[in-house]
Amino acid sequence: MARGRFPRARQHLLGTALFMVLIMAAGCDDRTGADALFVDYQQRIGNGLEIDVPSPQPPENIAAFPSRDERLFDIPDMRQGMLDVYALRECGITSLVARRNNQLGKVAPASQHWLYELALWRKLRGCWNTDAVTRLDEEDRRRLLDLTRIKTSQLPSASWNALFGSSEWVASFSRASTALPPDAAIPLTESLAALDYLRHATLNQFNPAWTTQSSTLESHLYTLQREPLTAEILRSLMLATQRLTETTALLEARLVERPICYKNHSNPNAERLYDIFIATFITEVQPYLARLSRTSRQWLGAIDALLNAHPVSLPAIDQYRERWLSLTDPAAPWQQFNQAIQHHVNLWQDVWRSCDLMPKAENASGA
Repeated sequence: MARGRFPRARQHLLGTALFMVLIMAAGCDDRTGADALFVDYQQRIGNGLEIDVPSPQPPENIAAFPSRDERLFDIPDMRQGMLDVYALRECGITSLVARRNNQLGKVAPASQHWLYELALWRKLRGCWNTDAVTRLDEEDRRRLLDLTRIKTSQLPSASWNALFGSSEWVASFSRASTALPPDAAIPLTESLAALDYLRHATLNQFNPAWTTQSSTLESHLYTLQREPLTAEILRSLMLATQRLTETTALLEARLVERPICYKNHSNPNAERLYDIFIATFITEVQPYLARLSRTSRQWLGAIDALLNAHPVSLPAIDQYRERWLSLTDPAAPWQQFNQAIQHHVNLWQDVWRSCDLMPKAENASGA
């Protein structure tokens, strides 16, 4: 009896067209985008169950990104006097340090400070492999050694600051964001390329054979600023979790009062509810959930790979990362989202089994 229920449901959609229009009209409000999709689903299911639907509650916002002092390393300025720097002129660092110490260098963005630290470290390191080091006296060689060690230890912190000190990166976590729309393309390709470039740059900053251009770095950072993708994905996960949890609770409350079906026998009301389920959850909601699942896993995984490339971190970022960006923490949005989907789908499966309406898989011949 239950075989081929999905084709049968499609046949009945036209027959229930007027009913669907009435339900849609009843569920209309001023919500838009993904929220409108979920609220419409709630309203249709409520009408199918012939029960009142409580007002949807707003999901919580993501937490504020850690403050600048909490997310950046304090990198002391080089205390070498210009006479000491001039003594190392054979290493080619004089003009570089002078540019860093001028007014423009002091107000340059964190990404440019990292490029400076990278260039300085490479000149200091490279100096040891040239004849210039043989022309330094013992004191200057010691100065060169100390400076090379200091800049080597500071470079990972400088690359971290280049990321977490950039307005572009911080903008990706903006709380003034909305959920991803269900009917628009998600600009993921260029954004993922930006994250991959930043990861590659971090992993290769101690590789003398790797080079980068300031314009390339700034271009990738700007890509992240164009849309607060991290925040939008997190808000989408939280909205979906909230609405699915509400709809599941709605269905559970109805089942506590009385079952949809008795003794594995369907009935007209159950079949009408089944058609609503196919027309809304399977046809409209589920594709959005699947796209959101793929997008969020890919994006959060790329952020995880980028942050793992950094050999340093700070407690405030570690805490934010675990609470909001983790793919494994049960309390993080990604896991909460998956738990809400699983609970919701399992409940529907129980209902359709009780009505003998579970769709059967077709055999290999397609019969």
